Amino acid sequence: MFAPGPLPADDQLDGRNPPASILFGRFMLPDMSEHPCQVTHIEPDSAVFVTGSVPPAGTQMVAYIDEIGRVEASADEAVAGGFKVCFVLNAARRERLAQRLKWLAEKADGSVQEDRRHTRYEPKDSKSHLTLADGRIYTCEVLDISLSGAAVKTEIMPAMGSYLLLGKMRGRVVRYLDTGFAVEFTHQLDRTALADHIR
Repeated sequence: MFAPGPLPADDQLDGRNPPASILFGRFMLPDMSEHPCQVTHIEPDSAVFVTGSVPPAGTQMVAYIDEIGRVEASADEAVAGGFKVCFVLNAARRERLAQRLKWLAEKADGSVQEDRRHTRYEPKDSKSHLTLADGRIYTCEVLDISLSGAAVKTEIMPAMGSYLLLGKMRGRVVRYLDTGFAVEFTHQLDRTALADHIR
């Protein structure tokens, strides 16, 4: 999912050394056609899509990238094997993407370590919802839960350290996962409350 990738020809020639990584994804063009791609040299503002379907420069699109989620983008110049894209992000979304990319890089080189202080259990009902600080609500799937926190599967990427509600439990984002993020509860559950949530 996150492995060394080839440099496009222009990067090989001029000696630049952008992040060499590959993610997989697909992009949707204005005519609603979808095309698979490999996403290389990804940064908070841009990336290279390696694909046989190269749209004209300036074409608007929506991309779905593994480990990243949904991103709006605009086609830039063609390169060997594909084309460059510029992401269309507001400042907050760009910062979250930068944090996500940093985490993925640290995960790839082994510097990310799991911190699990309490035994994790599978929940009885995995369906739940997240309420962000601004009141927006998103559905999610609870992958596991413990006295001190939970892991959730979702496409949104709240900023690291931000506070939210998982169901009725308040917590903060402490770690990104492959398919979502981990929440540390503000107050630990007692064992009776935990028993109500697990199988």
